[in-house]
Order: sequence, then structure tokens, then C-alpha cells
Amino acid sequence: MNDANKLNDTAGVKRVIRRYGFSKPYWDGTREKKLVIQYCRATGKYQHYPRPVSIYTGRRRDLEWREVSGKGELYSFCIAYRGLPAFRGQEPYAVVSVTLDVGVNMIANMMHCTRDEIHIGMRVRPCWLPLEDGTNLVMFEPDRDTI
Repeated sequence: MNDANKLNDTAGVKRVIRRYGFSKPYWDGTREKKLVIQYCRATGKYQHYPRPVSIYTGRRRDLEWREVSGKGELYSFCIAYRGLPAFRGQEPYAVVSVTLDVGVNMIANMMHCTRDEIHIGMRVRPCWLPLEDGTNLVMFEPDRDTI
């Protein structure tokens, strides 16, 4: 890979993540590198990021946690050439918005990808960045099985 075309994986960035009690099943799933998101039984729709109640009905009892593949399509992306303080020195890196196959959007960093490869509509899959507490942060990489 040509260095001028390389996107940084940002794996070396120390992340501070705010967690709430209602998101525990999500983070527990990441310990096993499983993407577990909320599903509203009343409407048959998924929601992400974790919330204490359904965004569709406003009720907690309508929610359950379901494992999903995490595969999806790149909806939008931005290549950062000037990062915020924690990301300085990691440039260039890509921040992506992915529409998962189950219909929700996630924002994360793209890994294992070059500027020439990244494009709207590309198929992606989750990859995992280990965190100090044993959980993992979901990131995305090209789904080379579908290219």
C-alpha cells in the first residue's frame, strides 16, 4: 500500500467512553465481539445507540437485546486531516456512517482501508478494537467477501 494513500486505523488513540446502566448488555456483548443492539418488539424495529426506552413507543418493556451481524453499507464518510487533540498524529483517518443491514446507523472509525478503496455504498463488516477494561469498540472494515 502506498503511504500517501493510507488511512490510519486510530487503534493507538486512548478513548474515554461514557457508559450508562441501560447500555450494559451492549458492552457485555462487545466482550465477546458480538454486536448486540436494541429491538422494539411492538414495532419490529431496531434502534441504536442504546436508550432506556423505545424511541418508537417510549416504553422500556417493548425493548429486547438482539445480536446482529453488524454488516452494512457505507452511507457517508469523512476523512480527517486535522484531528481533535486525542487523534492528533493519527491523521488521515476516516469517520464513517454505516447503515447496518437491520436498518440502523452507526458512526465509527474505518480500519484496514485506503483512500482509494473507501466509497459510498461499499459493503462493510465490524471489526473490534480492544479496550483496557476487556470490552471492545466496534469499528468497521471493508467486507472483502462481497467485493
